[in-house]
Amino acid sequence: MAWEIHGAVEDSYLRHPATRDDPDAWREKQRLLLADMALHLLQTALKPGDIELEKLRNNLHAILTISDGFLPHAGLKAATENLYIDR
Repeated sequence: MAWEIHGAVEDSYLRHPATRDDPDAWREKQRLLLADMALHLLQTALKPGDIELEKLRNNLHAILTISDGFLPHAGLKAATENLYIDR
């Protein structure tokens, strides 16, 4: 079911006409992108077998980066640097 929801959310994001010139519409498009990335994280977590750590890092990086736009004082974008320390 997650894969079906992901397809619908991703399609909505791709069809959304917002540009950065319209802050309210852009914020709504970013919400869709955040949902899309959250669904990617769900797929990474649910995929059978060992979790792919590189995909997990990439999923979390995207979520933190997008979320930083909603919570700019939380330092979420800066926290992404820590995802790649142990490589």
